[in-house]
Amino acid sequence: MGGMNTMTTTQQQEHRTARGSLTGEDCLDVTTQHRWRHSTVVAGVPWKNPVGTASGTFNLAACGPYYDVSQMGAISTKGVSPVPWEGNPTPRTAETPCGTVNAVGLQNPGVDHYLHDELPKLKALGATVVTNVAGHSDDDYAEVVAKLADSPADMLEINVSCPNVSRGGMSVGTDPLALFRLIGRLRELSDKPMIVKLSPNVTDIVAIARACVDAGADALSLINTLVGMRLDITTGKPILANATGGVSGPCILPIALSFVWRVRQALPDIPIIGIGGISRGEDALEFLYAGANAVEVGAAALFDPVAPLRIATELESLLDSRPQLAAKLMEGKTW
Repeated sequence: MGGMNTMTTTQQQEHRTARGSLTGEDCLDVTTQHRWRHSTVVAGVPWKNPVGTASGTFNLAACGPYYDVSQMGAISTKGVSPVPWEGNPTPRTAETPCGTVNAVGLQNPGVDHYLHDELPKLKALGATVVTNVAGHSDDDYAEVVAKLADSPADMLEINVSCPNVSRGGMSVGTDPLALFRLIGRLRELSDKPMIVKLSPNVTDIVAIARACVDAGADALSLINTLVGMRLDITTGKPILANATGGVSGPCILPIALSFVWRVRQALPDIPIIGIGGISRGEDALEFLYAGANAVEVGAAALFDPVAPLRIATELESLLDSRPQLAAKLMEGKTW
């Protein structure tokens, strides 16, 4: 019959594997009623596996059709602000060798919409949800955290490291004293496990991390994007309307690993989520050996929508042959 694919399911799977990548259909096949063999624990919260989505690269409406999002270790949502944010003017993204530069500016519909729409949908699917919190000021962060305090979100991730907003964001996350005051204030508003997402655009990441822990943070996620830019050589002007943006993708992997390693050496007990340049299960494994309890996948999902789940399945196979590491993760410990 014209155009009909007559290959069996097994033949289709072998054909896709030979091409070197998995599709959304493959991941759905792999994870239907899947029972993960290697879980982890982050700040007391069980994750089905050590791989989550990174904030800013996940949207349920966009990603849901490609794979069962409840199968992820956790879903870190788009940054949530007190009121809707339009984000930065376009162009917002540019390619760069082994990565991208973006200046989206945390566009989102606001916390009230999030509480009535995306969060209930994610929880109804059975996802473990990490709500990313954004703000232009301490009051902004406090307003969002207060509204989330009694929500079904499993964890809060305080984003003090976005380089693409004019106020708040990275300006808070690069000052240990300002960060200590902010996290201390937020800690009083909610007893939910609180993660602080750290910026690499600092001189001393350990001082920043220690300020968060001393103020009551339950975990740290690192790193957010590095500041970078691209220029149009026909005009001599920046490609991004914001001029600079956040660099992400495989090019930042070794930098991110070094930051996780340094913080783990200085703070042996704080749970850490590693982020930056992860595109394969092997990359995620490096972060676990660097001292992370879990990882989040971001930029890889922009060119491969099923990347987070693919990486989770690849990592599971790698952990099969590393029982000592797998046992530590299951207990909430690290390498």
